[in-house]
Amino acid sequence: MKVIEKIQEAARANDDRVVFSFEFFPPKTEDGVDNLFERMERMVVHNPTFCDITWGAGGSTADLTLEIANRMQNMVCVETMMHLTCTNMPVEKIDHALASIKSNGIQNVLALRGDPPHGQDKFVQVEGGLACALDLVKHIRSEYGDYFGITVAGYPEGHPDVIQEGGASAEAYQSDLAYLKKKVDAGADVIVTQLFYDTDIFLKFVDDCRQIGITCPIVPGIMPINNYKGFLRMTGFCKTKIPAEIMAALDPIKDNEEAVRAYGIHQGTEMCKKIIASGIKTVHLYTLNMDKSALAILMNLGLIEESKISRSLPWRRPANYFRVKEDVRPIFWANRPKSYISRTIGWDQFPHGRWGDSRNASYGALTDYQFMRPRSRDKKLNEEWAVPLKNVEDIYEKFVKFCLGKLKSSPWSELDGLQPETKVINEQLGSINLKGFLTINSQPAVNGARSDSPSVGWGGPGGYVYQKAYLEFFCSKDSLNALVNNCKLFPSLTYMAVNKEGNWMSNANKTDVNAVTWGVFPAKEIVQPTVVDPASFMIWKDEAFAIWSRGWAKRYPEADPSKKLLEEVESSYYLVSLVDNDYVGGDLFAVFKDI
Repeated sequence: MKVIEKIQEAARANDDRVVFSFEFFPPKTEDGVDNLFERMERMVVHNPTFCDITWGAGGSTADLTLEIANRMQNMVCVETMMHLTCTNMPVEKIDHALASIKSNGIQNVLALRGDPPHGQDKFVQVEGGLACALDLVKHIRSEYGDYFGITVAGYPEGHPDVIQEGGASAEAYQSDLAYLKKKVDAGADVIVTQLFYDTDIFLKFVDDCRQIGITCPIVPGIMPINNYKGFLRMTGFCKTKIPAEIMAALDPIKDNEEAVRAYGIHQGTEMCKKIIASGIKTVHLYTLNMDKSALAILMNLGLIEESKISRSLPWRRPANYFRVKEDVRPIFWANRPKSYISRTIGWDQFPHGRWGDSRNASYGALTDYQFMRPRSRDKKLNEEWAVPLKNVEDIYEKFVKFCLGKLKSSPWSELDGLQPETKVINEQLGSINLKGFLTINSQPAVNGARSDSPSVGWGGPGGYVYQKAYLEFFCSKDSLNALVNNCKLFPSLTYMAVNKEGNWMSNANKTDVNAVTWGVFPAKEIVQPTVVDPASFMIWKDEAFAIWSRGWAKRYPEADPSKKLLEEVESSYYLVSLVDNDYVGGDLFAVFKDI
């Protein structure tokens, strides 16, 4: 979706709603990239309107920017805007970048001239290249029509190239404004400003833009002050005016980084309050790849609350243009959403409405990607799971500890620790894991909880959500036989069980699709986002069983007895999906009591 459409949609829904966004830049190391995505994950749960990723001077980070933008849009699942510059960029390279992001479902570009490459003082147009951001806007519109939403930069104090010792002259400032209007007239639909610290200068800039007929949204770019030297370096590079009161506040604390950061949060909050009070309902935060200051400002403004993180669906949909209608998934990948996205990324259409009406059975094959983890998470898995295992009871203990929150990682989950709804039933989960029913996925029964419930809510305010109790676990053949026998006493239970070789047991048909999550909302049809689907279960089982070896056993030396024990469990146990269809008076855990 285009950023302009999201801003307009928010304004139509609520005149007083303030929307916000974040900017990131490509780190220089692999560890830095891993850290960036961890921070991003923490930030996007607060539902920014978009996030953007910068493009290095002269295209120096082109490949990495393209890779990060793709992951942001399709794996982090946030509307992504990619910076694109003219500097050192022949048209062929520009078109390659645009074609690449279009193929990945990205619709938003920030069109810039760009800074000179490192070691050069001035911008030089390359042969076959474009001369300025205006040319880039025109090129994008002429070649791609209306597909892309185009954002351009605005400079409240004038472009740094025209700022002299005392600031930009009146003539240079007016010329800069006229040039900005040309960019908008050529097809730009949003303006994001250069950083500033004098709010009055920004408000005057907005008024000046309106006076010359610029009507599109003008989004203020806010850079929190995180440390003193970095602040001076950035304002010096951008030739930004620093109000005297800011320097007076910083000077006594300039060597105390914590105090500088606290002041930066206060100062950024006060700037935003004044801007919002003027009637502007958008804020863009230059994060410098750090999360704490940006989130603290938003909390001070009352725009986010740590305890109230809303979800439009129980799972996070990619912002990819081609997946905008996707609204139903099989439950099996609930704790491995990135794996699901990677295995369905080649689909031409995505399930919309009831799963069976538009199911695409062509899942992508398992690759190393599904078993890769960021280094920090991989380290945590090694610490918590790669310990000596003498018998299956030691394996049971690992699952119990995870269910009780004593471990923060699981080989079967891409997520951090227990999810809020799991905590509702974690003690019952611990009890059945002690019996050898090793749970990897679950949800409690819910009968008409408010859709803004912090533990099970989704879909926005004003609705009610429902769930059938669900468990997914590994167990031995003997334990499975006992469970199947008990299920005869509980007619509301349906189960599917399969081993690694594909031997199947079930009391339901292989074509029965069971809706296990749904919601009722004002002025909408019933939303049914999660199902238990036998066909997908048979695809999922290969991944679930492979995690025993590729996600856990691989952490031990080749001849280690622990590795052998895990491989024996993988080859002999069954994977079981169990649903209690009585979401009003059922008790899914009762079936385990006599086992």
